[in-house]
Amino acid sequence: MKPLSPVEFNLSLLEEGFTAQDTVDQTIKDCSMGDDRDAFYVCDLGDLVKKHVRWAQALPRVTPFYAVKCNNSASVVRTLATLGCGFDCASKVEIQLVESLGVAPSRIIYANPCKQASQIKYASARGVQKMTFDSEVELLKVARCHESAQLVLRIATDDSNSMCPLSVKFGATLKGCRTLLRRAQELSLDVIGVSFHVGSMCRDPSTYTQAIFDSRCVFDMAEEFGYKMNLLDIGGGFPGSEDVKLKFEEITAIINPALDKYFPMDGGVRVIAEPGRYYVASAFTLAVNIIAKKVILREQSASNDEEEEDDEASEKTMMYYVNDGVYGSFNCILYDHAECLPVLHTKPKPDEATYTCSIWGPTCDGLDRIAEHCTLPDLPLGDWLLFENMGAYTVAASSNFNGFATPEIHYVMSRPGWKCMQQISTRGMPAPVEEAGPACVAASCGRESAVDLPSKHCQNRVV
Repeated sequence: MKPLSPVEFNLSLLEEGFTAQDTVDQTIKDCSMGDDRDAFYVCDLGDLVKKHVRWAQALPRVTPFYAVKCNNSASVVRTLATLGCGFDCASKVEIQLVESLGVAPSRIIYANPCKQASQIKYASARGVQKMTFDSEVELLKVARCHESAQLVLRIATDDSNSMCPLSVKFGATLKGCRTLLRRAQELSLDVIGVSFHVGSMCRDPSTYTQAIFDSRCVFDMAEEFGYKMNLLDIGGGFPGSEDVKLKFEEITAIINPALDKYFPMDGGVRVIAEPGRYYVASAFTLAVNIIAKKVILREQSASNDEEEEDDEASEKTMMYYVNDGVYGSFNCILYDHAECLPVLHTKPKPDEATYTCSIWGPTCDGLDRIAEHCTLPDLPLGDWLLFENMGAYTVAASSNFNGFATPEIHYVMSRPGWKCMQQISTRGMPAPVEEAGPACVAASCGRESAVDLPSKHCQNRVV
């Protein structure tokens, strides 16, 4: 196997003692020496490595198939491919991206229940066999375009407790599954498993238990039609940062016993999942520059002694305009229910006055508002604001509306993180995972992406 090179990943290795936050600081310093103070990202690819180890610790039975739609940056996909992830692709273009990095077709699931016929033919020609369906019309398309497909039946879930429900669009009911299995049998199609998705940003882990139970029912139902299913896809919905009420390990503490109960390890069923934001959210920090501002003075009514003594902060509000907005990276506000609040790059003075502020993007659309209410000091033009946890559903869905370009991404990784990725790539995940210790849990952009693996390794890779 050819040795890995940082050049392939378009990344810079951090020297000992330096962090991704140092790269943010240095890039701001470099930009501030000229007039082009464009917004930019810093992505700590070492954070992906930590997330991968953390996944193996928390869900040892479940193979991650990264949801490419969440963040399709080539360096991100290459890192996860090197770690042994599979990939959840929803289109021909996503399949092409993953293929271009040398990923075998067996590590791809075409997880879109409603596919264009020509793209099903493309998947067939490229050897991508696993694909989802939830309707008879989809079965008929697959029968015409991909006779050797390995089909996965997508079932609906109760995703009412998720921020982004999906079952309103995808998924067959349990009653409808019987009809679909019968039709697949009539068409001589191979149905190998069941998939579900509890919705993005799930807030009720018990939803997984019910969905896993429902999957078991469909597995048993399939046997009536001669199908011996061997694949369970538990979808996504896993948090990607720590600023959430429902933590990752709280979810996995529900999933693992449900899997053991309904799909015992000796049952011959492989379990996969489709994490997206879990891997990338906390790896990205976005830096934006203040390009304009307005000071709005509060209109005064009839004055009296109390009003004259009002604090200055209550007499004016600030409107800050920055060089990225909802048509760019902050599309997550519109489409992903994100709440984006800034972090000051320059630390304020302890006694510095703060004001009620709003933050706006650079386009000519009044919809382009990033934050309606936040509290900030009186900041000068050219100052910088940072937004953390910006890796999920940001760059992947950004546009160049009004001529504003997508921010450049600076990729970094610590040398211990680089070594860890190489070890996982060549020798597999650490075993037993309990030995990995606290260095193998996720960290934010502000901490060094060091990952230390124990000397003992298992023989098999994740995929």
